[in-house]
Amino acid sequence: MKLSARNKLKGKIVKVEEGLITAKVLLDLGNDNYISAIISKDAISDLLLKPGDTAFAIIKSTEVIIGTPCDCGQGKCQCH
Repeated sequence: MKLSARNKLKGKIVKVEEGLITAKVLLDLGNDNYISAIISKDAISDLLLKPGDTAFAIIKSTEVIIGTPCDCGQGKCQCH
């Protein structure tokens, strides 16, 4: 698998919850870290995804935003 995306997280599929059109895939990344994705039911079928399979969460983004909790105690800062 060669991709331009640099953020590839390898894990094991824990659960596949199929809805009417889409499905939610839960991926165990290890060390009690999980990530989920909503994909089409067609993709589930095409990729033959099922619990126990190894899969990758591939993240393509131009920016990542980091936040921290506010500890100002005033309730009037921009983070509320």
